[in-house]
Amino acid sequence: MVKDTKFYDLLGVSPSATDSELKKAYRKAALKYHPDKNPSPEAADKFKSLSHAYEVLSDDQKREVYDTYGEEGLSGAGPGGMGGGMGAEDIFAQFFGGGFGMGGGSRGPTRGKDIKHVISCTLEELYKGRTAKLALNKTVLCKECDGRGGKEGKVKTCSTCQGQGMRFITRQMGPMIQRFQTVCDVCKGNGFICDAKDLCQVCKGKRTTNERKILQVHIDPGMKDGQKIVFSGEGDQEPGITPGDVFFIVEEKPHEKFTRKGNDLYYDAEIDLLTALAGGEFAFKHVSGEYIKVTVVPGEVIAPGTTKVIENHGMPVYRHGGNGNLFVKFTVKFPKNNFASESKLKELESILPPRAKVSIPKGAEVDECDLVDYEPYKHQTSGRRDTYDSDDEEGGAGGPGVQCASQ
Repeated sequence: MVKDTKFYDLLGVSPSATDSELKKAYRKAALKYHPDKNPSPEAADKFKSLSHAYEVLSDDQKREVYDTYGEEGLSGAGPGGMGGGMGAEDIFAQFFGGGFGMGGGSRGPTRGKDIKHVISCTLEELYKGRTAKLALNKTVLCKECDGRGGKEGKVKTCSTCQGQGMRFITRQMGPMIQRFQTVCDVCKGNGFICDAKDLCQVCKGKRTTNERKILQVHIDPGMKDGQKIVFSGEGDQEPGITPGDVFFIVEEKPHEKFTRKGNDLYYDAEIDLLTALAGGEFAFKHVSGEYIKVTVVPGEVIAPGTTKVIENHGMPVYRHGGNGNLFVKFTVKFPKNNFASESKLKELESILPPRAKVSIPKGAEVDECDLVDYEPYKHQTSGRRDTYDSDDEEGGAGGPGVQCASQ
């Protein structure tokens, strides 16, 4: 015996109504009370109630719970609680295939997942730009059957799972009802029903096939690390699904000589001491492929750590034209020991600025020391035991410990 007849009364059918009678009653009532046909507030509430009633009664499992426990069982208050469900517009869109004009209705097809790939580029490639051809293996709708899975007119949407390929099963275990999702056993998870003889011979009823597509990816001059190149709608295709996009993410490879910061380039240049003091020339290969020749003006001293700028020789500014700047940081290579005779070194005294005079306070004690070459093992004391550490225990191995006494 049906515990609650409220939903049946809303649709104007008896508790013994068949699926066909329910569908006919809902179609008639929903068209009458849809907000785009009847803008009154009362009609909107009525439409939502009708859609909710039809959602429950058109589902065998929900109808069984409703007939046994009433509306409480569906809301989760009773032992048969199921909760959730679609909205009124979702049900209307699923039933009629869309809404009226601008008044809501169908939300459109579900969008597929985006596909992301990384494309590694050298700094030279990001400076000049290049075109890469990349193969993409993707799923596409079968061209033979237009994604139907079978001959035209021979494929029907599974009424059991409403084309979803999955259905909910409700089982009663004592006073409790268990509800879980499983593959539809009527359509075997396909979402449609078609005789074997009418299935598409190319996709075998899968609706999709695999395709290898070559995409031309254009790396424009000045592109940066992390920048995206988008191919809209080139994602995998599925029936009823809007394909996602394919993203290629630019990954900048580290460069041996140059460092990039935005549109600027940084380069470490080493020059000899003579060039640093008396002027000269030096050259290096730029990421453009050309060589840059620089003149150090005589009289301009380049001290170690000095940074100079070569304007407009950085990276191209993406889609705006022009270039950033090139920053050159100098290190100075000094000559080896004894590079000149004592007499030649004397001549430097007449050329270079005078030496700084040693200043020691009058009367201060002076300890004259010599500089020796650094030897890591010999001079690095951190992390090894001091030679003069004494044993903690008196009378340890090797005789009495070293003792210190104040005099």
